[in-house]
Amino acid sequence: MSISKNQFKIITSLSQKKYRQKHKLFVAEGIKVVQELLNSSFELDLLFCTKDIFDNIPQEKVIKITESELKKVSNLKTPNKVLGLFKIPTNEVYNEKGLILALDAINDPGNLGTIIRLCDWFGIEELMCSKDTVDCFNQKVVQSSMGSLKRVAIHYVDLEIYLKKVKLPKFIADMDGENIYKTELPKEAVLIMGNEANGVSEEIKKLVSNIISIPRFGETKETESLNVATATAVLLSEFKRSVISFK
Repeated sequence: MSISKNQFKIITSLSQKKYRQKHKLFVAEGIKVVQELLNSSFELDLLFCTKDIFDNIPQEKVIKITESELKKVSNLKTPNKVLGLFKIPTNEVYNEKGLILALDAINDPGNLGTIIRLCDWFGIEELMCSKDTVDCFNQKVVQSSMGSLKRVAIHYVDLEIYLKKVKLPKFIADMDGENIYKTELPKEAVLIMGNEANGVSEEIKKLVSNIISIPRFGETKETESLNVATATAVLLSEFKRSVISFK
């Protein structure tokens, strides 16, 4: 059985958020990423592959395609043998404990994918995203998250309302904040990272009193700023380091 015209149309349409929402499906490509998702709670809809790769998948969910067909539907420059369609889950319940990361209007899919991997690495279970943050089921986000998508609960919320309700201490990352290396950090908190170009919005800033920054150590101190994913890595590391007891 080869790929149908309707399946081809659906797959290519999923590059747009409105069609991902309409069909409640997202695309994952490559053996490693697809294998990670197959081993997770994500539900497989259909698997398109150029050869038999995975065991224990119902045959009615597997469609053999040629490499040229895969290249036509792939979002990758170099397609990697397999493309999976997975169902988008409904994930409305979230916890308000531990260290929580919140994102205010992150636009770049690569940044979000990297941040999801960072959450996975540092054990951040809840990632709260403003509704204008890039969709986590964007194909570039799925690919750059490298399977971490299955281990981090991602929620899209009205960030202002969420921050007004949550009782944990809140911290904003900002160039004019207090030196992170001189700040006493709690074990439980919400860390808010802002938009790549504009930082945290003024509306969100009004809700938070704790502002932290990563100091520049270069002699000229002329570097404009850090990439948001890089800054997130530094800050999450410091939050985690501050609560570890060394024996």
